[in-house]
Order: sequence, then structure tokens, then C-alpha cells
Amino acid sequence: QVQLVESGGGLVQAGDSLSLSCAASGRTFSTYTMGWFRQAPGKDREFVAAITWSSGNTYYTASVKGRFTISRDNAKNTVYLQMNSLKPEDTAVYYCAAKRYTDEPYGRYNYWGQGTQVTVSS
Repeated sequence: QVQLVESGGGLVQAGDSLSLSCAASGRTFSTYTMGWFRQAPGKDREFVAAITWSSGNTYYTASVKGRFTISRDNAKNTVYLQMNSLKPEDTAVYYCAAKRYTDEPYGRYNYWGQGTQVTVSS
């Protein structure tokens, strides 16, 4: 089992950048495919980005491609989401998620963090 703790959220203006971090517990972080999701008020939770465990391939939803970058540091048990050129529609609670021993970036994730709020003002 892995525990996830997100950090780095905050209030920024449109066009600004923000970097989120997700720290994982345990010594098996490198075996987890990691994802970022977000949920805006009144909307369903949606996939944002993922990075796979074995190949390190990255995947993004269309609305953030070219603006967001997901990366991981297995030595630090941490996954990052660098968010540039932020827009008001990026406002949401951002969640980190993990699933083990699969390179499938979509679908069900087994472990979730508590979320961090990102608010982008216009």
C-alpha cells in the first residue's frame, strides 16, 4: 500500500505557473504508474496526466497538453506536475493517484491523495 500527499496548490493569476508535488510513502514507488486528476466544483473528476512506471511514458488530456508537464523522481518518491500558462478553467482540486505494475495510464487507480486546491483568477 502507498500513501500519497499532495502539495503546492494555491491562488494564482491567469498566465502564471504553479508546480504541484506528490510525495509517496514506502520503498516501491518506482513500481507505480502515477496520475494527476482534478475536480472542479460541480463537475466530475477528470484525468489530467500520467507517467508510467516501467517506460516513463507520459500522457495528457488535450486541454493541458503543451502547458502541463508531469515528471517523477523515483529517488525522492515524488511525482510532479508543472503547470504553465494557467487558465481560470484550470481551477480545481488536484489529486495524485497511483496504481502498481501496470503501464495503463487510464482507468482505475487504487490509491489517492487528499487533494490540493488550485485557483486561477482571471
